Amino acid sequence: MHRLLELPLVHKLIPGIEKLASEYHVGNFVIDRTNGERFFESMPIYTRLGMHLLFYGGEQRKVLHSKSVEAVLRDLSVRQGKIYDAHDSVKSIPSFIQTYAIRTDELLLPDIAQYKTFNEFFFRRLKPDARPVQNVEDPAGICSAADCRLVVYQNVDLAKLFWIKGNNFTVASLLGVAPGSDTARAFDGGSVAVFRLAPADYHRFHSPIDGTVGEVRDLPGEYYTVNPQAVNEQGFDVFTANKRAVLSMTHAASGKPVAFVAIGAMLVGSIVWTAGGQSGAQVRRGDELGYFAYGGSTVVVLFPPGLVAFDDDLRKNSEVPVETLVKVGMSIGRADI
Repeated sequence: MHRLLELPLVHKLIPGIEKLASEYHVGNFVIDRTNGERFFESMPIYTRLGMHLLFYGGEQRKVLHSKSVEAVLRDLSVRQGKIYDAHDSVKSIPSFIQTYAIRTDELLLPDIAQYKTFNEFFFRRLKPDARPVQNVEDPAGICSAADCRLVVYQNVDLAKLFWIKGNNFTVASLLGVAPGSDTARAFDGGSVAVFRLAPADYHRFHSPIDGTVGEVRDLPGEYYTVNPQAVNEQGFDVFTANKRAVLSMTHAASGKPVAFVAIGAMLVGSIVWTAGGQSGAQVRRGDELGYFAYGGSTVVVLFPPGLVAFDDDLRKNSEVPVETLVKVGMSIGRADI
């Protein structure tokens, strides 16, 4: 696991540097679920740029000849996507592996010469046994949808209290449906899990449930960073403003609806649904649904009220609040069936 911003030398010279860095929007704390250790995670340079534009954009616009923050982030995302789809981008793969300490032994194609572009490596596949599903025989089990930094809340009100501070965040606005609609009512007071993928992460996302896949609705939007510093900012609506795709699912054991929302972000060129994410597909926990192209991004999963009880350690960490580092297939809770 990469921990560039642990900065051992700087720690000795400047005690408490992580606290200052967190306060000044250059990183955040995460708890590693495998050992319970709390570590400081850096914010990549492009995310710092996005944060600067978001929170200090008034002065920046003058430099950018009055171009809006949204237009700047959109241009950056589109341009970077094209760069990493070009063949020459393969030259960035070795340094990316080294910088983020990526385990090539987990890869389905461990020979990096087999990747034709950087993006192909970024949404790389893993060996079938690299992410086993915990409690796979338990029909009530619910697992992590991604390698990610995770927060979970038993109801949306708690999520808004501890984590999602946007004034306009509602279930209806996230899903892009009318307030009071059948879909909005189905998840009113429901539970929410937020899976944030950092650039170093394996960027394919998977089904958290056993169930049936429904339709996908694409919602246009912006390319704001999904870093916690932005999500936690009062009045700033990241999840409901960004480009996203909403996949409807039906939980097999209970027959209840689940909403799987893939959210684009700064420098994420696309959200791609693969075979498991196609309408009518029957999926098991851990089956692949799709992937993100380059950048960090987020999946938000909504459960109807009373369906899921999240694992205690995840719930307690989220109420600190602090994210928990988890992998695809790890248990995140159980359904009440």
